Amino acid sequence: MAKETFLARQPIVDAEHRLFAYELLFRQSLASVSAQITNQLQAGVEIIGNTLCLGPGWLLHGKLAFINLDEATLMSDFVCLLPPRHVVYEILETVPVTPVLIARIRELRQLGYRFALDDFVCLDEYRPLLPMVDFVKLDVLEQPPEKTVEIIAHIRLNFSGQFIAEKVETHEMFELCRHHGIQFFQGYYFARPETLANKAIQPGQLAVLELMNKVRTCEDLGEIEEPLRRNAALTLRLLRYANSAATGLPQQVHTVRQALTQVGLQTLYRWLSLLLITSNPTPTNALTARTAVTRGRLCELLGRARVDRGAQDELFITGLFSLAEPLLEIPLAYLLEQLCMPEPIVQALLRQSGPYAPFLKLAEASERSDFGQIARYAGDIDCSPEEVNLAQLQSLAWTEEMTGEAH
Repeated sequence: MAKETFLARQPIVDAEHRLFAYELLFRQSLASVSAQITNQLQAGVEIIGNTLCLGPGWLLHGKLAFINLDEATLMSDFVCLLPPRHVVYEILETVPVTPVLIARIRELRQLGYRFALDDFVCLDEYRPLLPMVDFVKLDVLEQPPEKTVEIIAHIRLNFSGQFIAEKVETHEMFELCRHHGIQFFQGYYFARPETLANKAIQPGQLAVLELMNKVRTCEDLGEIEEPLRRNAALTLRLLRYANSAATGLPQQVHTVRQALTQVGLQTLYRWLSLLLITSNPTPTNALTARTAVTRGRLCELLGRARVDRGAQDELFITGLFSLAEPLLEIPLAYLLEQLCMPEPIVQALLRQSGPYAPFLKLAEASERSDFGQIARYAGDIDCSPEEVNLAQLQSLAWTEEMTGEAH
């Protein structure tokens, strides 16, 4: 089972209210409105791990991530997991300023990482850090406005970076901060933190995803063979699949290279897709997985007289992945991005448009026995309701045979 983890993100905007970055915040549950942190190291590691799992591209949309770090996380190797171009690490006010800390910040800056001082207050001990950070964050809710103005004037003597006002809750505070040279803003006046649930991609799923990408983009069997050979579970499943009666092969297969040669890359991609979608064997997911496989097969069969072999395979993937989000419990847009799916598949799954959308809608209508919609979408692809019914029965029979082979 995937481990459920949570992440909140709050926008950081510029003076024109344009999105500049997100602060990523740890949450214990989907309902949490505050961090409820009992272990700062755990919180920092969870945020870094969740960002990796969700993918910086999907999560941040090309913007920066500001992430709080306590002393233990800052000293750990975890901070180097995220690419420097994506993150600004916030040094919490609870972190003691020591020669060891200063040396660590210098080391990470040489690797390209940027830093912010969180909840900055005018204490002499923080002065050595000012030339080393790119941002200073000021909590404008916890102090009177004149104190904020005083701090800005004081630290400009040693600081050439940019200011971020935190906890901006009124238009008046926004205007005051902007007037005194603060460049970026964060707070309820702009947006509350948005909590995101994430079911992390498990190692087995990740291996399948990586192989699917290799199969789609690589024609050298050696490059596909090597990662398969390193994964005993996948190798055993592939050999079992290649030797099954369902593949119709004339001789027994004993090596990964034989399996790849005889099965072929198109069939291998289909098999990996099935494996990915049917890899989470809870009772509820087992039913959903069967529906996904049947839907994929129905889309493929309906395409047989209408599109070429390559498009039929893509129709199968379209139907199969239409239920990927509830099965894998990760955002569908992120999954499709990781797999570099062809545009017609993406159009059908994310926008319900494009050449494959009528096939998918027809398959969904068939599951509901919605005869009005069946007639409508059958007309869109020049197909009779009788042909749809026959294809549905064939798909159900095929799923009975196939889902056992995918496990």
